[in-house]
Amino acid sequence: MNIVIAGGHGQIALRLARLLAARGDTVLSLIRNPDQEDAVRAAGAGPIVLDLESATAERAAEVLAGADAVVFAAGAGPNSGAPRKDTVDRGAAVLMADAAERAGVRRFVQISAMGAGTEPDASLGEVWAAYVRAKGAAERDLRRRDLNWVILRPGRLTDDPGTGRVTLADGATGRGAVTRDDTAAVIAALLAAPAVNRRVLELVEGGTPVPDAVAALAAP
Repeated sequence: MNIVIAGGHGQIALRLARLLAARGDTVLSLIRNPDQEDAVRAAGAGPIVLDLESATAERAAEVLAGADAVVFAAGAGPNSGAPRKDTVDRGAAVLMADAAERAGVRRFVQISAMGAGTEPDASLGEVWAAYVRAKGAAERDLRRRDLNWVILRPGRLTDDPGTGRVTLADGATGRGAVTRDDTAAVIAALLAAPAVNRRVLELVEGGTPVPDAVAALAAP
């Protein structure tokens, strides 16, 4: 497959690029900072510098030409304020979905967040609320599109080594943690499972091997 990752220098994105390249896929990773090119190449992907906060849908569609799938893994990051939660976590996601439609790329996997689609707890602060609202708005936009989309809501992300075992389900799994390694492995498996389509999935650590967890969702 030819796969484009938006937010290609992110921690999940770099892990995903390594997995995809190892299985023979061609990966292009969109990054904002040219200084990140070497890290992206080391992960097995081809870097493309494209600022998703200022790019047009037409330019993004040019980048997607010939791709089989898009993974939206971009985010404003933990040190950003509320305005950039909207311009990146929502706005860039909408831009990439627009570009996918223009380029005829049907498969779109979007990394979202637990709690997206519900009103955030105001006691957790303005920035967190802006993040959850932005993720929810990006989900609503994607769900109305005629794309073969999957929305993945991982739990609290950790840098522990992956176990290869998860809980992956439609609807609520309950709060929990999940490693970035296992999150990347689930995305790689979803990209190779076209029957898992137009689904909102939650992901936490668990006892089911990743291939089995994805295969169960694809079963009739």
